[in-house]
Amino acid sequence: MESQRKSSGEEDSSGERGLLHTWKGYSYSVTPERVLLSRPVLQAALGTRHGVLLVEGGQVYSFGEFPWKQSQVSEVGPLKPVLESALSGQRVVAVAAGSFHSGALTEDGGVHMWGENSFGQCGLSSLTVVPNPTPVAVMDPDTSPPHTIRVLELACGEQHSLALSAQHEVWAWGSGCQLGLVTTVFPVWKPQKVEHLVGRHVLQVACGAFHSLALVRCLPPQESRRPLPDKCGQCNQLLYTMTDKEDHVIISDSHYCPLGVELLAEGEARLGPGRSPPLGLQSSPSEPLSSHTSDSAPGPHPSITEHTDYERGRTVAQNGEVLTTTDTDISAAGTDSDRAVGVGGAGSRNSPYPDDQAVKEYLKKLSDTSLAEETAKMTIAGASFQPPADSLDLLTSDLIPRVMPVTTSSALNSLVSSCASAVGERVVSTYEALSLKKMINYYYPGVVGVAGVPGGIPGGVPGGFPGGPAEERVRLEESMQGKKSCSTGDIREEEAEGLSRRLSLPGLLSQVSPRLLRRASRPRVRAVPLTPVGGLPEAGELLPSLQTEVWSWGRGEEGQLGHGDNLPRLQPLCIKCLSSKEVVLVAAGAHHSLALTAQSQVFSWGSNSSGQLGHMASPTTIPRLATLSEGIRVWDVGAGAQHTLLLADGDCYQPILYYSGQQVREGAQDAPQDQTEGYSYTQQPVLLPFCMNLGYVSGVFAGGQSCVALADRSVMGFSASLHELAAAERKFYCKLSSVKNHILRPLLDLGEDYCCRYSSAGQRPWVRESLSTALGLASTVLLRSLARCYSHLCHLTGQHSASLTANLRRRREFKSLVMLEHASIFLDTYNEYCCSVGNFLVMGGFQALAKPSLEFFGKCPELLQRLAESSEENIPLSDLLVTLFYLPMRHLHEYGRLLLKLGTCFEVSSVDYQKLQDGCSKFEALALHLKRRRKEAEYTYHFWKSFPGKMTVSGLDSLRNPRRRLICESSNKALTLQNSGRFSVNWFILFNDALVHAQFSTHHVFPLATLWVEPIPEENTGLHGLKVISPEETFTLLACSSMEKAKWLRSINQAVDQAMSGAGQSGSGAGQRAEPPISRTASYTFYKDSRLKEAIYEGRWLAGKPNGRGMVKWLDGRIYTGTFKNGLEDGFGDYVMPSKTLNLNDHYQGHWKEGKMHGIGTYKYATGELYEGSFQDNMRHGHGMLRSGTLNSSSPSVFIGQWVHDKKTGYGVFDDITRGEKYMGMWQDDQRQGTGVIVTQFGLYYEGAFNNNKMQGTGVLLSEDNTTYEGEFSEDWTLNGKGVLTMPNGDYFEGSFTGEWGSGLKVTGSFFKPNLYDSDGDKGRAVKLGRLAVRPEEKWRVVFEECWMRLGCEAPGQGENQRAWENIAVALTTSRRRHRDSPEMNLSRTQNRTLESLEFIPQQHVGPVTMEKYDSIRRYLIKACDTPLHPLGWLMETLVAVYRMTYVGVGANRRLLLQAVNEIMSYLARIFQLVRFLFPDLPEEGGAIPEPSSDPQDKKDSNCADTQLESPKPGRVVSSSALLLPVLLPRLYPPLFTLYALEKEREDDVYWECVLRLNKQPDVALLAFLGVQHRFHSVSVPVLGEKTEVVSSTKDACFASATETLQQISTTFTPSDKLQVIQLTFEEITKEVMSSLEDNFLWSMDDLFPVFLYVVLRARIRNLGSEVSLIEDLMDPCVQHGEHGIMFTTLKACYYQIQHEKTT
Repeated sequence: MESQRKSSGEEDSSGERGLLHTWKGYSYSVTPERVLLSRPVLQAALGTRHGVLLVEGGQVYSFGEFPWKQSQVSEVGPLKPVLESALSGQRVVAVAAGSFHSGALTEDGGVHMWGENSFGQCGLSSLTVVPNPTPVAVMDPDTSPPHTIRVLELACGEQHSLALSAQHEVWAWGSGCQLGLVTTVFPVWKPQKVEHLVGRHVLQVACGAFHSLALVRCLPPQESRRPLPDKCGQCNQLLYTMTDKEDHVIISDSHYCPLGVELLAEGEARLGPGRSPPLGLQSSPSEPLSSHTSDSAPGPHPSITEHTDYERGRTVAQNGEVLTTTDTDISAAGTDSDRAVGVGGAGSRNSPYPDDQAVKEYLKKLSDTSLAEETAKMTIAGASFQPPADSLDLLTSDLIPRVMPVTTSSALNSLVSSCASAVGERVVSTYEALSLKKMINYYYPGVVGVAGVPGGIPGGVPGGFPGGPAEERVRLEESMQGKKSCSTGDIREEEAEGLSRRLSLPGLLSQVSPRLLRRASRPRVRAVPLTPVGGLPEAGELLPSLQTEVWSWGRGEEGQLGHGDNLPRLQPLCIKCLSSKEVVLVAAGAHHSLALTAQSQVFSWGSNSSGQLGHMASPTTIPRLATLSEGIRVWDVGAGAQHTLLLADGDCYQPILYYSGQQVREGAQDAPQDQTEGYSYTQQPVLLPFCMNLGYVSGVFAGGQSCVALADRSVMGFSASLHELAAAERKFYCKLSSVKNHILRPLLDLGEDYCCRYSSAGQRPWVRESLSTALGLASTVLLRSLARCYSHLCHLTGQHSASLTANLRRRREFKSLVMLEHASIFLDTYNEYCCSVGNFLVMGGFQALAKPSLEFFGKCPELLQRLAESSEENIPLSDLLVTLFYLPMRHLHEYGRLLLKLGTCFEVSSVDYQKLQDGCSKFEALALHLKRRRKEAEYTYHFWKSFPGKMTVSGLDSLRNPRRRLICESSNKALTLQNSGRFSVNWFILFNDALVHAQFSTHHVFPLATLWVEPIPEENTGLHGLKVISPEETFTLLACSSMEKAKWLRSINQAVDQAMSGAGQSGSGAGQRAEPPISRTASYTFYKDSRLKEAIYEGRWLAGKPNGRGMVKWLDGRIYTGTFKNGLEDGFGDYVMPSKTLNLNDHYQGHWKEGKMHGIGTYKYATGELYEGSFQDNMRHGHGMLRSGTLNSSSPSVFIGQWVHDKKTGYGVFDDITRGEKYMGMWQDDQRQGTGVIVTQFGLYYEGAFNNNKMQGTGVLLSEDNTTYEGEFSEDWTLNGKGVLTMPNGDYFEGSFTGEWGSGLKVTGSFFKPNLYDSDGDKGRAVKLGRLAVRPEEKWRVVFEECWMRLGCEAPGQGENQRAWENIAVALTTSRRRHRDSPEMNLSRTQNRTLESLEFIPQQHVGPVTMEKYDSIRRYLIKACDTPLHPLGWLMETLVAVYRMTYVGVGANRRLLLQAVNEIMSYLARIFQLVRFLFPDLPEEGGAIPEPSSDPQDKKDSNCADTQLESPKPGRVVSSSALLLPVLLPRLYPPLFTLYALEKEREDDVYWECVLRLNKQPDVALLAFLGVQHRFHSVSVPVLGEKTEVVSSTKDACFASATETLQQISTTFTPSDKLQVIQLTFEEITKEVMSSLEDNFLWSMDDLFPVFLYVVLRARIRNLGSEVSLIEDLMDPCVQHGEHGIMFTTLKACYYQIQHEKTT
């Protein structure tokens, strides 16, 4: 490949990107050399003496020394890279370089490695070198079959390699403890999973020469708060032990596990002190573990003996003096495994407090020494740690990690509890000694208790800390990592409970001294966590996580692991002090490590031999901040062998480069890492002077002694705009973090419930007023809300900053910008934050915060002024705070400006330009909206501030609400009330949610959601008036001018519109309407209306009245849910009314009209009664059914019939279930009055007159045995008066009767014994039933009237046809909508389609009826009657219900058959009247429909007498039975046929006996017996498709098809269907006979009857008499004399013939 060498300064061609520049060192003479490639470079990776480049298109180039390429060129200059042809055909997406090997990652997640492989770092066995890129399989052996792991990222060290999988797990191969694998066999040739990180979400991996780093997402809170263990997971020994001495108790947590490291199921590891860094390997940041707890994996681990010199120093107490041992003393001292807390034992060597005197002296020392003096003594690792002077700082220290509120572990607590009863008061002193740990952590928040020393004092001595060496303190701090969680959940918990951390103790035991309990029970102020839990939920995976941890493992000789020591780590271990630093990137040099935070800070640790850490502080075994000038924000890092390269923002948005580390002499070869004498190096990072000539650098890389930078030349300003956007976001996030750290958290620290400090003289304490007292409870809550919203905004900005920075490093495109694709996340967060600031401002929070802030920041708050960017002098502190917290709103304009600047890089007509323009518009619109919101908040605050001087109105200050904003007010008399008194004062105040009318001593609030305002025309009155309508008041306001009127009208309408849409606090305010809709949804509480007083209505409104769907709740528990019209319940609704006596509810569900129950409904009474039917004016009126006795089962009964004004009046059926009686007759005022019928379960039948609920008057009584009485009655079943008593045999008494039926009768009269041959007289005395019953047309009249009313007719037949059809369509549409809105009333898809078709008015209701129209009418009636929502369907359903109610159960009495048949005929006639009303051109009953024919002569002949003798064709004659019986009769068939069966029971029994007897004969014998001519006998019959001869024994074979056909008569319902079955039977008989006779054969009745009789016998129809009677009673009269009539007569004759058949 052609490459040229050019100075970077010479290249000025615009429009280039992915330019590669390389150099060594940092002197001013250094000039980067540019590598010219044909394609832009996307990524670079550097090893010790070689490098790898990834270019656009997925190609890979290498340069430098390649000793592994034996047969190829082994060295290529950096400016002449060579293509790795072995990767041709693969699209590489990432590259990595170790010291002497390289790796590439393809887009399908495959790994290719090449280079040195002596230690297995290339993952290919049996090869010491791999000359060319070779695939390496990363397989998961735990799956069957093993599947390939997709890899996202590669990292390479000197002897090992790491891969990050798509499941965010780490895989390792190579050699050394830096693999983090549980193995002692090296090299590891195949990639293996790092089990210790399983279950964690790893974000990035990095490799040093002999150590590894991983950036891990913190665990969510619920996973990080598991209970502490009380036993070792490996050896099962107790972690805490208790020894009861003579005069004291020793509690020890110095458990020693000999097994070393164990891999737990959760993926955790713990190291025991025997084989691990002493006293403190944190296993998992989610689980605080004591350092001595250890679990070890099966199999031995190599002992680490070469690092014993790094064991931490020990401090012991002897005779109360502090003795500190040096590192050299430790080997002699050995490991003390008996560290314990001793109490009260003066001679206890293991006790940190030898006696009570030492404890008292130390307490006195703490109390006599000021906090400033104590903190002055405290120096950790050379850095002074100074907590705030007032209270605990919620922030995490830059150097020393903060911990959770220190509490004793659960195991230790239970131990103390268990020994309380045994040792009594000694436990008190024990716990007081333990409480010193709390005190130490109060004064030194960065220090926690050491394993074995729960007191928390290093070495176990109170004074041990200030005097101990720095390294020892660092190691002691690391040793307590097991007691501290590094997860974000614990850090947040620490922040949330930080304010409550004082000298208080957890209240464990009642035996603990009252003084300690009182101190522990002090009220705790709930603080606000300033780190959002889990980030913003709506951001999800869209933005990088800031809640991260850095884990390290491998060799640690140079301190490169960051754990405060120089010991190696076999397993990944969390660097605790970085857990709250929001690390977003890690990098590893040969022997040092770097961590870049979202706040653009760089932490470094490890080897600093050449100043590569960027600072000269020591020790370098813990992360420390690199020293950079203020305002320098680093956003990319690279780490080489002995140098560090930083990419940062400076004063402008073009990136700048800093170098830290060894200077490389020009022309010199790479010096060995351990021979750096003569080389100069930096004391702190230095600016590289040539960086501005490179363009817009997007990434830096380092390795060996080399440096590489990737840069872009701005293409139409695109790169510059992207860099400016990212730089602005980084700067903004740093600004927000500064405010949070230096302003917000100190202010929240003032929220302690108490704050006690001692004066300088140490004599008298002074108590400062707490923040909650200064602000008040309401403002304190608002301040917490403000802090929470600020934290969310800050966190989102940090995530977005990291996202933009990552975009610069990789894609450098705008289409994937989250602020464009998901702008709502930003808009909502800013809206929420602005709302919280405004709420705090409105309530005077900033004014109240000024005083405590003044005490904290002093009278010259330069820090506040600098952060608020305020140049004004003498500005009030409250105004300064307001400016500071509104400062983030300015950044929205910056978003808009930068997006617009990006848009100028594209054509105006392009989609990209439009996308950027839309994003700009959103942010600019929000910025303007939030600016208006700020003005509203300030206006409201000043209103309330000056409010007392305006007017004294009782209770008006109670309207001060955080979310309430003032819009305008009429204190300047701009608005007055019409017709107000001369001396009256009316003050109108318009807020964003209410209009307030204030007078001298009262005020009234009108919610805006239920406020309507209309301008009054000025033409007539000349007044500038506004009509204001509220639900209970209407009044007129007069403005002083037309301009003022327009202003108030516009203000009220806009406020109403915003209040309805919720935009008053959260909306952008865009797209406001000129006036709000007159119909709206709102909630209102009535205060005047007598009917609705104190009731709450929620639902739709129209011009001040409830209108539409809504709900009303009364204070007494009544609830109405349904539709309203003009303020009243109207339509369908649900009403619940509590019953105080029964403690149950009355429940009505049905229709309403003008506020009353009106129409069809269901009422469930609290007594258990249920009424279903019609209502009118809140009363049962019309047809309805009442079920009684569900709860009070003394008289269960059912009534169905007519109601008038809540009483039974008219025809009805009453079923008295207890007495077993059913009454069918007339009612008056809840009493039986008029004619009626009673049947009982014992077979009694009565019909006659009723009066005053009694059988009174003439009547007929029949018993089951046909005994009949016809005469006078006076009471129920009591005969009194003249009458005739007829016996079943015909004998009868005639005379006067008295007495109760069944209890003995007194008779005064004559007895008659009729002549046996006097048949005429017998016939004359036969009782005709039904004469004294209610006539059929009088029954259920109210049901038909209701149907007519639904059609819009006041009386049957009186109304407009068109209106009836319109009513049908409206009823169907309304019902379907109601069913759709009610999930419990859902209709099926078929029902919905049927309803849709019925909603259209059919065209058949106009014009002459033809056969086609007649069929259409018939189909329409079938669908209508199948749909209960249609008036005809409702009628049909109701008639079926009343019919079954009448004739089922006790009503199944054979004497009711005639009435049941007549009732059906009455139904048909009255329904047919309705049908003819809907279809007025339909002919009358018996009318003919002309046949469609072109010959006029046919029409003349159609009415000839001879043709009428024939059976008319179907449909030619119109009849109610033919049209309606197919719809009605199937529903009524069961009760009707039951009555027929009861009536014909005796006859059918005779018939059936004969059928069974005759059917015993075979076919030939039976045919001969019945007289069937031989020629009609079947010779052969088909059996299974084959002809079989009929023999004498053949049975049930002849005329089998005709027999099967006739049997179907029992499966049909209507007479026409049954007659059709008879006709088909005759046809089947004829068909079988014709097969053996000539074609011109004609039947004669003499021939046909015996054959048909045979078929009837063989059909074995059980209730043939009932079938015959049903056909005869309901048959269409027009077919009685036709063919069907003759066939039916034949069947009837067969039935009677069979009954009287005689057999011999």
